Amino acid sequence: MSLAPSRSLFFLAFMAGALTLGASFYLEFGASLRPCFLCQIQRAFLAAFTLINLVAAIHSSSRSTYYLYGLTSMGCALLGAVTAVRQVLLQNAAPDQAADCWPSLSHMIDNLSVWQALRLVVEGTVDCVEISWTLFDLSLPEWSLLFFLGMLVLGVIQFSRLYLSRPLRPVGR
Repeated sequence: MSLAPSRSLFFLAFMAGALTLGASFYLEFGASLRPCFLCQIQRAFLAAFTLINLVAAIHSSSRSTYYLYGLTSMGCALLGAVTAVRQVLLQNAAPDQAADCWPSLSHMIDNLSVWQALRLVVEGTVDCVEISWTLFDLSLPEWSLLFFLGMLVLGVIQFSRLYLSRPLRPVGR
């Protein structure tokens, strides 16, 4: 089996990531929605996911390199899904459990250690709890979670196609 279908799946994942990244920039700059810290982290994972899939779609390489591209792509999608799940959980928590509001990431880094600032970002801020936009009654983190889960499914399909298409070798050779 040729690796061309694998490159097509990487290109499909790149196009989906690029469209989603474009939509996130439109919501920030066109609709004036300010992203919270968890949204920015999800956007970073989305950008890394998109870039990895673009390189994989363009680069003509061996099967083992496609495995590496697939693993890193799925890793970005998994980390993006984890941050999206964290934000969905924050949005569905009771209002009295909301974290303290910090003015900016740079302010946290100036006044706290990097690890304390990172821990506070992951715990979430009041900005992360606020639902400022919905589509079909799903918030942005829920849409983000659906996207990342869809890309994980696409990655599993990619791996199953690569794994099942390899020739079987006898055990002793």
